[in-house]
Amino acid sequence: MRFEQNKHAGSAGADLPVLVSRARRALLCVAMLLPAVLVWGCSGVVSGYNSPPPPQTYSLTGTISPAAGGNGATVTLSGAASATTTANSSGSYSFTGLANGTYTITPSHMGYAFNPTTLTATVNGANVTGMNFTTTAQTFSVSGTISPAAGGSGAMVTLSGTTTAMTTADGAGNYTFTGLANGTYAVTPSGAGYTFNPISQAVTVNGANVTGLNFTATPQGGPTFSISGAITPTAGGSGATVTLSGPVGATTVTNTSGNYSFTGLANGTYTVTPTNTGYSFTPASQNVTINATNVTGVNFTATVQLAHSVALAWTASTTSTVTGYNVYRSTLSGSSYTLINSSPVLAPVVTYTDTTVQNATTYYYVTTAVDASGAESVYSNEVPAVIP
Repeated sequence: MRFEQNKHAGSAGADLPVLVSRARRALLCVAMLLPAVLVWGCSGVVSGYNSPPPPQTYSLTGTISPAAGGNGATVTLSGAASATTTANSSGSYSFTGLANGTYTITPSHMGYAFNPTTLTATVNGANVTGMNFTTTAQTFSVSGTISPAAGGSGAMVTLSGTTTAMTTADGAGNYTFTGLANGTYAVTPSGAGYTFNPISQAVTVNGANVTGLNFTATPQGGPTFSISGAITPTAGGSGATVTLSGPVGATTVTNTSGNYSFTGLANGTYTVTPTNTGYSFTPASQNVTINATNVTGVNFTATVQLAHSVALAWTASTTSTVTGYNVYRSTLSGSSYTLINSSPVLAPVVTYTDTTVQNATTYYYVTTAVDASGAESVYSNEVPAVIP
């Protein structure tokens, strides 16, 4: 394959694909299999060559159920070849382009256990189906101590966020919440005659128990007050983390309606700052002064951050046995490609849009041609896409 510099964009032959510029969409053309022409940006042309017939390869497929644990699970293939893929929303996965040999399949998904933990399959002149797994949701705990025991003993501790719960600290000030799924939570202690530092703490459960979420209780020396508000709309407000800084620091998590509050606050000036993945906030933060009264209506508006996609197009194969195409993606140039289409892009369609890209990431795409038996060609040339 050779690269020819085209000094005049758009001046190539009439059979070249036309590059249409759209805001926030990168159009990439992938040359595959037979004589193909790739328009890369607006200035480069790559000429291809006749490829030999696709080698005989096969596939391994299966399902991870229930879908709650299968959706988004990472499935790793090892043995005669190595690869990784991600199960679709139904928990289905597939590995294609495999030669005869013995393979081991291992699923993983944070917060879930799998039965069996691995499966071994032998490809011997045919596709292998039914390599299925069952998931069970794992649960974890959040625990800590409120000291000294005089203020911790009998204190009420409230959990909010992904799950809500309440518990009472024991005689030594210890508390525990169990049976928690992965997620973000806020823990807030309260007790008559005491203030607590910090007022509340945010905690993320991510595949392990969380310990040492501790508080200090101090006898009240005067009245305390609160700051409260709401984040709208609820799509961006629900489950948002809200941070308080100033004379004391604290974090909390909004409820399903986007409401939040900080209690037990002395007079002073505080800053309230919301965050939630995939959203920006107006205003970004607010300064609030408590002067012997509760402060309400410290509200924010959440706006969805710009989403990106990558539109791919390629030149159709003229091989009569080709029935469709597969699209692969990697964050490493030249290796570790993962299949991103759940089923082949059926001919004569020669386009695919990847809507699962993440901001500030560079992706590398290749395609393959497949026939009705599942036999798959070698990878095409690689094309990068930079997501801002």
